[in-house]
Amino acid sequence: MSNAYKPETLCIHAGREHAHPHGALTTPLYQTSTFVFENAAQGARRFAGEEEGYIYTRLGNPTTAELENRVAALEGMQAAAATATGMGAVSASIMAFVAAGDHIIASKAVYGCTFVFLSHLLEKFGVEVSFVDMTDHEAIQTARKPHTKLIFLETPVNPNLVVIDLEFVGRFAKQHQLVSVVDNTFLTPLYQKPAAFGIDLVIHSATKYLNGHGDVVAGIVVGDTERISHIKMTTLKDMGATISPHDAWLILRGLKTLALRMERHSDNAQCVAEYLQKHPKVKRVDYPGLKSHPGYRFIGQQMKRAGGVLSFEINGGVSHGEAFINATELWTLAVSLGDAESLIQHPASMTHSTYTSEERKLAGISDGLIRLSTGLEHVEDLILDLEKALKKI
Repeated sequence: MSNAYKPETLCIHAGREHAHPHGALTTPLYQTSTFVFENAAQGARRFAGEEEGYIYTRLGNPTTAELENRVAALEGMQAAAATATGMGAVSASIMAFVAAGDHIIASKAVYGCTFVFLSHLLEKFGVEVSFVDMTDHEAIQTARKPHTKLIFLETPVNPNLVVIDLEFVGRFAKQHQLVSVVDNTFLTPLYQKPAAFGIDLVIHSATKYLNGHGDVVAGIVVGDTERISHIKMTTLKDMGATISPHDAWLILRGLKTLALRMERHSDNAQCVAEYLQKHPKVKRVDYPGLKSHPGYRFIGQQMKRAGGVLSFEINGGVSHGEAFINATELWTLAVSLGDAESLIQHPASMTHSTYTSEERKLAGISDGLIRLSTGLEHVEDLILDLEKALKKI
């Protein structure tokens, strides 16, 4: 299918290159671990890479392939590799392109498990990582070393919604022959396409918006054919964090409504952010859709919209924040984001508890920060629930 179609159309149709068996409209679920060869010679040819075809689901599966092709089309890139979790995508992508003695530049704030992977686990294998404020272009340039091989970031950043200039990062990476990796989970391919700014690899926790229903854990990394093939045939194949066909099938189902869901998520988040910004008990609101936010200047250029996640801090610190969270009814206390349900969580004690107190301070993650993932409920009900909870503190 031509990638010239609009994203809303690609969400439903991209990746279906051939008619499904028996005329099935919905993508078949190939729930099989292995595939049968017609004869021994064919099996040998497939293992040698001389003939296309499936061998074993860890190496490839028709259901998974359709998901990979669809997300690649949405990102405007050549290929993709689906993984068992979002962290599977992060680790497989990074480890495929660094070795002992190499250096990585990373954003000072990232998802908690990504931070631990970069700061603690890679150290065991002799890979050095520098965490920098990527809104400071000079800091990025200063962080580069002769053995720097890769640059990693999220934008908007989890959980404080800092927006990083992808045009600068893409240009910097190309200038110095670095592999650039961007986690695009918060905005999806519908609202941000890092490849348009020269980014090499784009990661999603497919658990979140791509699936959208809170019943899957999965990841996906998108890039050019050569890099994705390298990931698939090295770190993904041999470390084994490949997606199950059933999870791929569920994400394909979720993608059909992605455009409609993202519109509601974003509309709701904008209204909630504007409400909280005016409330006297709220210290500050972090949401790029607000004109007061430093990232607002990227709307319409780098980002189509600000997405469905926001964070804020209540006057009175951690104790008031805890009381507020416990007082909500419609906002479900759970980590993750991108579900139909609106979710609320406390990063310092939950998703980013992997940081020490000092590391969180350096990353700009305050102890009183609350993160919201706005769901698909009616926004008036969501705001009313917030109002009731704020009155109780």
